[in-house]
Amino acid sequence: MLPELDVQRVRRWCAARVPEHLHDELRVEVDVAPRHLTIMETRPPWREDFGPEWTRFPIARLRYTKATGLWEIYWRDRHLKFHRYDRAEPSPRVLELLEEIERDPTALFWG
Repeated sequence: MLPELDVQRVRRWCAARVPEHLHDELRVEVDVAPRHLTIMETRPPWREDFGPEWTRFPIARLRYTKATGLWEIYWRDRHLKFHRYDRAEPSPRVLELLEEIERDPTALFWG
């Protein structure tokens, strides 16, 4: 299982990415899986015929290895496949990796 404190840190970080007054237009959320967290950009429906669901687009993935206690960053390519991000070393501190995603020196995450 993922460290619950780290999951909460990522949730808070995602919530802080977009000012509250814009939450009806854009949100950054996190999907939680047993071994990783996926940071998602979500937008409201843009056409009525597409239904009421928000569009969800993966930005980055944080994978946790319980044996080592380390988090790693993965970036998403145009085919929605994830690849290991080699510009940041695995870290026991998820906030360090979130800072790298926010900085985005290679424009792999936010464009």
